[in-house]
Amino acid sequence: MSEPIADSLIDIAPVPLKEDLKLAGFLGVLAALATAALFPYLLVVMPQLLAKIPHWLPLPALIVLQSLQAALLLTLLSFLGLCMGHRVGLDAPWLRALLFRRPRPRLHWQMAMAFGLFAGLLMIGLDPLFAPHMPAPLHPQAAVAAQASAAVGFLASFYGGIGEELQLRLFMMTLLVWALSLFTRNRPRAGIFWIAIVAAALLFGAGHLPAAAQMWPLDAVVVTRIIVLNSLGGLVFGWLYWKHGLESAMLAHFSADLVLHVLAPLAFG
Repeated sequence: MSEPIADSLIDIAPVPLKEDLKLAGFLGVLAALATAALFPYLLVVMPQLLAKIPHWLPLPALIVLQSLQAALLLTLLSFLGLCMGHRVGLDAPWLRALLFRRPRPRLHWQMAMAFGLFAGLLMIGLDPLFAPHMPAPLHPQAAVAAQASAAVGFLASFYGGIGEELQLRLFMMTLLVWALSLFTRNRPRAGIFWIAIVAAALLFGAGHLPAAAQMWPLDAVVVTRIIVLNSLGGLVFGWLYWKHGLESAMLAHFSADLVLHVLAPLAFG
């Protein structure tokens, strides 16, 4: 296994802010494209959203505005995450090397995708524990349509792998490691990383509750199901970010979403 990112990058020379800003802008553009790709899935799963769109705002214009908003917000969060990451040994080393034409480190893409597939299958395997106790969906036809449509699920997977990883791993997890490391003069120990991984994973799970509220009443079973199952994936993505960089977490998240939103609908839809 290669040397952990946290050990290999902690003592590198300071990186110019201009380089971090350029990389953050690149990530923001990817996030904007992923946001646009998410809309077909949202409109299938939550058709009631159409009724909330002002009549004077065409849907294409809304998609453009939301994508621009995502680009600006996630560029900012990515920039902050990259700046903090230098102090604690967290980074996107492969994308950085690619963007600035430097020798690229090894990208463990097979391992990352395997971990992501495992996380997705684990979530599907544990879901029957909650299914008998789930309330009736608020929009049964939308639930059936979502299960039957692997195409929109494929498009939605890009947002999980890009947008959510920029928010929860590159920014939030890095922020937690950086904040906790302020209390020690040495490089962050493994315990600090694990606290940040677990906290970011729980926040990742809770972040899915607003979307779940559009599909089910938020009773105790729904809340527990959403937080527990998504947090399991968050633990895997966080560990990969720590050990192998942001790119591995993004690939794993994308692979897990392919299982949940593409393979599962094809198998069970």
